[in-house]
Amino acid sequence: MSNDVSAAAAPQSIVRPDAAYWEAIAATYDDDPDHGLRDPVVRSAWDARLRSWLPSAPADILDLGCGTGSLALLAVEQGHRVTGVDRAAGMVERARAKLAGREAAFLVGEAAEPPVGERRFDVVLVRHVVWALPDPAAALRRWAGLLVPGGRLVLVEGRWGEAEPVGLRAGELASLVRPLAEFAVLEDLAGDPALWGKEVSDERYALVADLPRRHTEVVDVHLVLRRGEEVLLARRAGTGYADGLLNAPSGHAEDGEDVREAMIREAAEELGLRLTPEDLTVGLVMQHRAPPPARPRIGWFFEAEYGAGGEPRNREPDKCAGLTWHRLDALPDDMVAYCRAGLEGLRAGHRFLLHWHRPGDAVAHDPAAPDRAIALDATETTDAAETTDATETTDAADTTDAADATDTTAVAP
Repeated sequence: MSNDVSAAAAPQSIVRPDAAYWEAIAATYDDDPDHGLRDPVVRSAWDARLRSWLPSAPADILDLGCGTGSLALLAVEQGHRVTGVDRAAGMVERARAKLAGREAAFLVGEAAEPPVGERRFDVVLVRHVVWALPDPAAALRRWAGLLVPGGRLVLVEGRWGEAEPVGLRAGELASLVRPLAEFAVLEDLAGDPALWGKEVSDERYALVADLPRRHTEVVDVHLVLRRGEEVLLARRAGTGYADGLLNAPSGHAEDGEDVREAMIREAAEELGLRLTPEDLTVGLVMQHRAPPPARPRIGWFFEAEYGAGGEPRNREPDKCAGLTWHRLDALPDDMVAYCRAGLEGLRAGHRFLLHWHRPGDAVAHDPAAPDRAIALDATETTDAAETTDATETTDAADTTDAADATDTTAVAP
């Protein structure tokens, strides 16, 4: 079975609904029994299913393609904290009204790239969205990255219509989720008319997948583009993380990419640069963590010279408010803290850094705050026992020579 679900899920003549479509139907969206959940029988059926899918203890739920917030309301009533995302502002407006005063927040944004920054969730809940995405596999990987270790994906999907059916078959979705999950189960929903307010004959199902509990870290890549003494910085915007702050052009490695491939791809997507492997050198590797509850990441800082790959330009104005050049020895304060620490470490000649935010730290660089950067460069190769042996078996001159040799073997990896 092909994994190219974006091509196989629906005939090419089917146009996937866009934001304008959902905006147009926002006012009447709740009229469908399974959307508004106004019928007590339908509401009770969804409430029971949700209880079986979500943790029994209060959890952080990310509801993608949340619509008017009907499932979010059930989740909040069950004691959970919900963040909802929908591309239609009209849907989000109705969701906010429906859950006013409750422990829920709603954001306008794309389900495939939720604007939640570094936050992590216990459950990602998605109903009738995956089939409409141009690249379901990439979206699923992104959602898995938003989960805590052992987190859960709850995907409600189907394949509807007879003449020209649209949607996603259960086997197709399962093939995409399988590489991400430690355990997954498919649950038929078509046989329960209470969920839909009527009998249905098409394919409707839920796929509930638990992710591995082992420790994993996102790998991100940063481009240090040098123009003499200057470096290029991008002002973040519309991402949900560190918006308004300057950062090196960056992104994360996709599944199956090595870090150099990821850097070349990100440079093309963000700056329009056509870099080659020969254009890049590794300047710094940093393990960093944004303020908790964000999870750790491994950051690779690649250096390239201005002119390599063409003239940089802002190709993602929805995520970047502008590109500016800054002297490396006079970096601005309004930067993402870990990135500024990385550039300062690079200038100081370090190759490996830790930058570990503590609770209460700001994402932005603060000159008055404690310096969280720790260099991990030098490693002594002669231990104490070897030094003792050398002292016992050599004269004073030899001991001096041995000490000198020990000094010279303290190397920066």
